[in-house]
Amino acid sequence: MALHPIVEKVTDRIRTRSDKPRSAYLARMRAAAEDGPARAHLTCGNQAHAYAAMGDQKARLAGTRAPNLGIVTAYNDMLSAHQPFETFPELIRRTAHAAGATAQVAGGVPAMCDGVTQGQPGMELSLFSRDVIAMAAGVALSHNTYDAAAYLGVCDKIVPGLIMAAATFGHIPAIFIPAGPMTSGLPNDEKARVRNQFATGEVGRDKLMEAEMASYHGPGTCTFYGTANTNQMLMEFMGLHLPGSSFVNPNTPLREALTVAATERALAITALGNAYTPACDVLDERAFVNGIVGLMATGGSTNLVIHLPAMARAAGVVLDLEDFAELSEITPLLAKVYPNGLADVNHFHAAGGLGYMIGQLLEAGLLHDDTKTVAGDGLDLYTQEPQLSDGALTWNKGAGQSLNDKILRPATDPFQKSGGLKQLAGNLGRGVMKVSAVAPERRVIEARARVFQDQGSVKAAFQAGEFTEDTIVVVRFQGPKANGMPELHNLTPTLSVLQDRGLKVALVTDGRMSGASGKVPACIHVTPEATEGGLLARIADGDLIRVDAEAGVLEVLTEGVADRPAETPDLSANGFGLGRELFSAFRANVGPATSGASVAVPADS
Repeated sequence: MALHPIVEKVTDRIRTRSDKPRSAYLARMRAAAEDGPARAHLTCGNQAHAYAAMGDQKARLAGTRAPNLGIVTAYNDMLSAHQPFETFPELIRRTAHAAGATAQVAGGVPAMCDGVTQGQPGMELSLFSRDVIAMAAGVALSHNTYDAAAYLGVCDKIVPGLIMAAATFGHIPAIFIPAGPMTSGLPNDEKARVRNQFATGEVGRDKLMEAEMASYHGPGTCTFYGTANTNQMLMEFMGLHLPGSSFVNPNTPLREALTVAATERALAITALGNAYTPACDVLDERAFVNGIVGLMATGGSTNLVIHLPAMARAAGVVLDLEDFAELSEITPLLAKVYPNGLADVNHFHAAGGLGYMIGQLLEAGLLHDDTKTVAGDGLDLYTQEPQLSDGALTWNKGAGQSLNDKILRPATDPFQKSGGLKQLAGNLGRGVMKVSAVAPERRVIEARARVFQDQGSVKAAFQAGEFTEDTIVVVRFQGPKANGMPELHNLTPTLSVLQDRGLKVALVTDGRMSGASGKVPACIHVTPEATEGGLLARIADGDLIRVDAEAGVLEVLTEGVADRPAETPDLSANGFGLGRELFSAFRANVGPATSGASVAVPADS
């Protein structure tokens, strides 16, 4: 199928916009690659330090041209999605040794759980942790002794941070090895029902805890389609996982076989062999366009609208919200996974999963097939699915049809004709809304504003019974410069209850919402943020605001708002406690959300 003209147009626009930074980036990567394997240029003393703990592998490292694989791991015991990584390094090392190569854990990176920090002060470190992860991975790889890198990471900020590092070290191959989702527990809609009952006082905390523990119950990613699982989708659409590996459960024979295969493939694509595939060649403008299309077709997390621009800039590719908006308009929504539907990612995978979806989008001309991937040339490789037969791993053509059309549909009969995200713009700035879970009749609202400085104040007003009419809830001073741009996911039950009572409500904020947020229309990431001259700082209670996700409009209709003095709240409390004091330089220097809200990758890079 010929490439869709809008996909071609957007790709060409990105290519033109990125010409100067991309050319400079590729020149740096080619120069780094020309020196050959880095270990050959280390002094004897340098090498002795690098190999001192390698036991019987020292001679192989020092005396042969066998590849050495650097492992960058986000393992910790607290994230269910990352706990399985505890055993991966030993398996990777054994696999490398069997192939006549070596592997070393190059370093670990921090990995925080947004599920633990939601509504807590620690959430103000969440977005910044992405850049810390990128920098920590950079430290790990700076020893310059690796021919390829294997990245062990899954969740919200971890994968984007690792991609930023992989792009920075783009002269060596990069392969991402997932751990997979936990098995299905309490259905997500039932969990949401109990949360709403707790918000209204119908059930106590004991019932809430019981429901939460039954939902988040084992190793692996949470099973809803939030940011973590959106990351996993993205790695297949961008060609950085092995095909079909994203949603295989942890601690299964197939999961182990895929880890072995990923290690073998990483060793095969170094500059020492005949299939050299540096990360800089995988991470081009076509890969990022494919990632955006995947985001729209699956109704993925709004967090990726921040992460993708930061990831792309690390590879010299400049994305803009207009790229997301135009691709969303022509990308059909093919999946219904919670919070966009009742199914979880295990159900989605069983129905045909990413292989089926990629095949459908390729047939519709909505994806670039001529990309380089870690599996080889061409995205068509990702229409295959891995299978174990008598202990041997093979890739076979997928079913070719959806096995459950309530979860996964063909491009010719989608759930909706346009994608899951919408850009909104107007005199209040630019923002984004995840519309895939919002009922069409709720996507346009014109109502008076209630203005708050934090989500706790919204919940207090709700508990006091102050919301009695259609309302636009404005929560400002939540942007990256104000307090690190925390997710405001704790507002979801509150606003959902108001909506269920028959009120039309919407959220407008310069902060973020969780990838698990659903049915309430929320215009988020509003830029400029309130602390940076955004009109949000001048909004007052009672101002009439229009949020129109159909026409893409975000406007205050009350006259004279721009003539008011900006609100200047005391934000000093955001700078202390639970490590926040360590991030003052990040808050001072972070770029806007529209360019990735990054410190490590400047907006003008």
